[in-house]
Formats: sequence, C-alpha cells, structure tokens
Amino acid sequence: MSDLRDKAVDALVDPGWAHVVDLVAHADGDGGVVVANSAGAARLAPGDDPEVVWGADPVADQDPMAFLPYDRELADPSPPGSRNAYPYAAERLLPVLADPDRSPDLVVVHTPRHYFPEHGGHAGEHGSLDVIQSRAPLLLSGPGVRERGVLDDHARLVDVGPTLASLAGVDGDGGRLVDAAGRPLDGRVLDRLVGPGASWVVGILWDGAHCSDLLHLVARGDLPGVARLLDRGCALAGGAVAEFPSVTLTNHTSILTGVAPGRHGVLGNAYYDRATREVVVPNDAATWHRSAEWLRPGVATVFEQVSAARPGVSTACVNEAVDRGATWSTMSLIRGYGVPGGAGGLDHLLPDPTTSPYLSSRDHLTYAGYAWATQVDDAGVEHLLELWERPAEAPTLTWWSHVVTDAGHHAGGPRSRVARDSLTDADRRLQVFLDHLDGLGVTDDVVVLLTADHGCEAADSRVRGDWDDALRAEGLPFRDVGPGFVYLGEDVAG
Repeated sequence: MSDLRDKAVDALVDPGWAHVVDLVAHADGDGGVVVANSAGAARLAPGDDPEVVWGADPVADQDPMAFLPYDRELADPSPPGSRNAYPYAAERLLPVLADPDRSPDLVVVHTPRHYFPEHGGHAGEHGSLDVIQSRAPLLLSGPGVRERGVLDDHARLVDVGPTLASLAGVDGDGGRLVDAAGRPLDGRVLDRLVGPGASWVVGILWDGAHCSDLLHLVARGDLPGVARLLDRGCALAGGAVAEFPSVTLTNHTSILTGVAPGRHGVLGNAYYDRATREVVVPNDAATWHRSAEWLRPGVATVFEQVSAARPGVSTACVNEAVDRGATWSTMSLIRGYGVPGGAGGLDHLLPDPTTSPYLSSRDHLTYAGYAWATQVDDAGVEHLLELWERPAEAPTLTWWSHVVTDAGHHAGGPRSRVARDSLTDADRRLQVFLDHLDGLGVTDDVVVLLTADHGCEAADSRVRGDWDDALRAEGLPFRDVGPGFVYLGEDVAG
C-alpha cells in the first residue's frame, strides 16, 4: 500500500495541480503525519518541531491569529499556501487518519479558491485546513463570564462541549472532563473566560458564520442581537479553530462530544467505512436523525454528560443532528414520524418561507437551500419559545442550531449581500429569544455561548479542476469521497 500511496502523492503534488491541491497528508505509521504540496514536504507530530523532508514546509505558519485584524484578511482574501496559516496542523490532521475502518489513506486539501460545483462546491467554501475556513466565531455572555469586549485570543471548537457541560453542572478535574471510560476529553473547559453562576445554559450555533465579518457587523451596529450578548460578555477575535475537515457534521459532533473526529467517528460529511463497505453520508436531510449510529463506543454527547452528572434535569436540542441523550430534540420528532426520507420528507410541515418575519429579502429564496433553511430556522424559533414558555420547565441546557447562515455564505461567499443578510436573519431570531428571556425576567440567570462549526472563504469560478484526473492518469485504483478523502486499493475501487 505504501508504494500505491507514494505514487498517488507524487501525482497530486505535481505543480500542474497546485491551483486546486493545497496539501496532501497521510499518516506515517509512527505517530506523525506527512504533509506535502508542490513546494515541499514535512513530517509533523504534536509537540515536536516540524521535520522538513524536502523543499519548504507546507504548513510553516500555524498562527491561529493570522489575518487579524480583519483588514489583513480583506487585503489578502483566499490566499495561496505560501501566504496562508494552518493552526494546529498535526493535532487536527492526525485524528482524521486514526480510525482503523473509516480513515482515508490520503487527505487532499482544497486550495481556498478551488471552485468545484460538479462535486457539490459553492461560491463560498469551507472544509480546508487553513485558518479562515477553520475560524468559527466564539462569544460568551451572561452570568459567570469573566471578561468583557473583543479579546485578542482564540480557542478550539472541541472546547465548546466541555464548557457547556461544565456550566450545566458536570464536574471536571483541572478543566478536563472525561468520557464514559474515564479518558479525558480532547477539549478543555474555557474556565479562563467563564465560570459557574447561571441557572440555565444556552448554546447557539450559526452554521458557517464568518467570524471576523460577524464581529465587524456587530461593531457597525448591524447585528443588534449579538451586540446585546457582547454587552454582557466577550468574544474572541481569533474565534474557535474547527476540527479538520472544517465541515458541518464533523464539527457539530466534535462540539457536542468534546472529542476529535478520530474518537467520535464522524470523520466528514461523507466518508467510506471499510467494515461495512459503504459510503456514509451523515450530513444529509435523510440521515441527520441517525447521527448516533455513527458515534464510536465510549463517546458521550454533552446531553448524556449532563444527564449522567445531574439525573432528572432536562436538556433540549433544537435543529441539531447530534442529539443523543437530549430530553427533547427536533431529531427525535423526525424519528417519531418514521418517514424514510427523514427530515427531507417533512418539508410540508415547515412554515412558508415567503411569509417569514425574519427574512431580509425574498430575492434570497431563489438560492438553493436558502428557502428551506429559512423554513427550518423559523420552525426552530417556534420550538425554542415553546420549550422556554415557563422558566420552571425550561431546559437546564439548550442547544439551538441555525442553518440559514450556512446557506447564505455558500450562496455568495463571505461579505456578500446574501451572506450578510443571512446573519441579519439569524440575529432577528436571536432578538426574539432575548426579548422572551427579558419578558420572563430571567436574562441575568442565563449564560449564552454563540459559535459556528467552521468559517468560509470565497471560491474563484476560474479556479477549476478535478484532482481525480491526476490519479486516473497514473492508473491508480481509488475512491475519492467528499471529495478529499482518498481510499486506495482494489477493495474500494470505483
């Protein structure tokens, strides 16, 4: 297999493919990962200095605070690898290569500008290792928050779940919580930023929201709901670094379990499972309600962690696939309907998007996914207000996921009108909830964490190409899932 892998790497790092192939990575069998591109190769391992194999280190810059302040990103959007940054490269690549059945033999990372609509790509893109696609916003607000304003700091998305669990009453040791087998979670409690003090904990995810643009819009007064949160707390300028790949279901699962993909098993929005010999697609309306089926043994969701520590308390999970253990969840309703198409077969039950009170412009309903996302998020508001009808019955921990922000950023890329309007739409829904908390008189007893699952960069419609052609030209047997997860060998040919 190593000969096959070496041939594949050589084909993919050919300078002729450098416009679409940012990096190629594979495990070295000795606890490290080798990353390569057309300019060089290096071996990486957590805690060790990079070892250059030849040429230049492809991920020499791993600064999680790169392209800050925001003007620096605006001056150099979607840059090539020579000017890019790749935070925690070894720590994020190795888990994806650690699963004995599901990990690919090679990971191929898109360049930021790669446009690949024939494989599901969009005008706004994410999934890569680089800092902007990996930078999700992170904001904390309410009782127990120790800092104020926008801080020159960053965290990791895998820290979010442990932080929520800790705030909801799960005890840890020195900022570390443990899984069912007693092993420390990969994420750490963000106790430097927030501590106990709240009666209720609310986590909010705006899927695909661009961190720096969100904070920019808050500063100029365009997102008054988020501004209300920031007035009572803090935001990190460097946001929270996503796990790799910087895609939806990988990071939703890492957020809500506190462990990296190699432990929880949801390696991507799609991956190949050698044990079952099937391509698994967790990020699909037909399969979201089945997310628990793909979690590895010993992995507990934040809802399970809270229920184990505090039997009898209630938790809620609104519009989120990773819901196992929640007292109430949207996905449990979908499972209850028993429709073969899952959420995709229940569109007739959703609100009419054309009458949405949160919609910035009907023009956006022409974009694929925006109308459906508006329906889903409007239904989410209805569920949330029902769950919070009376404080005495409100969930101790509530998780509320939004999808319109992802639809908007995919449709136009960051800073586009549709992307910014999607943030405005989400902010209007947030304001309704905050007003509701004010009306209940419990605002000062609720801690809120706002984040996303990844960032977003603009693709370039002129940067086209399918690296599978390079592998086919060498006559290599492979399966490319994602694309970007390459499984080599006759056993997965196709």
